[in-house]
Amino acid sequence: MLIAGNWKMFKGPEEAADFCRGLREADIGTVDVVVCPPYVSLAAAVQTLSMTEIGVFGQSCHWEETGAFTGEVSAPMLRELGVYGTLVGHSERRQLFGETDETVVLRTNAALARGLQVIACVGETASEREAGQTEAVLRRQVGAIAAGVAETDDLILAYEPVWAIGTGKTATPEMAQEAHAICKSVLDVPVLYGGSVKPDNAAELSSQPDVDGALVGGASLDVESFATICREASHS
Repeated sequence: MLIAGNWKMFKGPEEAADFCRGLREADIGTVDVVVCPPYVSLAAAVQTLSMTEIGVFGQSCHWEETGAFTGEVSAPMLRELGVYGTLVGHSERRQLFGETDETVVLRTNAALARGLQVIACVGETASEREAGQTEAVLRRQVGAIAAGVAETDDLILAYEPVWAIGTGKTATPEMAQEAHAICKSVLDVPVLYGGSVKPDNAAELSSQPDVDGALVGGASLDVESFATICREASHS
C-alpha cells in the first residue's frame, strides 16, 4: 500500500522542510509513503527526510537528459538530488500543458532508464464519463503505456477521475474499484486512486481489492491530514 502526496505548486523550500520535519515525527502507520514537492523544494525534502523510509518524488520528468527545454527537468537531474521517482502524466499536465499519451510513454521510459520509480497517471474527464467513455479512455491511456514501456517492478499507475480532482467530488468505492480493475486488465501493475482523497474516505477507498494506495492532492498539504490518511489506509 503506497500513499503519495502531490503538493503541486505549493510549499517553497522552507515550508517544505518544516512539513517534512513534522512528517518525520507523525504516526503514518505501516504504509509506504512518498511526497512530491515542486522542483525548487526537492533538495530540502530529500535532506530533511534522509535516514527515514519516506521517499521523495518529482512531479514530472522530461524524456531528454539535456537540451533546450526551458522549464523542464530531466531524470539525471532528479537522481543527482537524491530523488527516488517521479509522477508522469498528471491530469493537470495533460489538461494545461499539452501532455499526451505519447509523451507520457517517453517520460516514463526516460525516468525508468535512470533508475527512477514512476507513478503514471490516467483518468477520464467529466464529459468523457458522462458520455460513457470511461472504459475506452482508460484502455487507450493504459494501453499506450503497456505497449510502450517494458515490464518493470518500478512502474505504478494512478487512476485520477479528473472530475474529482480539486472539486470535492469523489468516486464511490465501487466506481474506483471498477476503474482500477479496468486498468489492471490492461496492465498488471499496482494502481493508486487519486481524486479528492481525504481522511474520512481513505480507509473505504483503500479497502477495495484493486486499490493499492492513493495519490493525495490538497489533503497532503497538512501534516496531520496526510498522516491520518496514511493511518487509515494502513487499517484497510
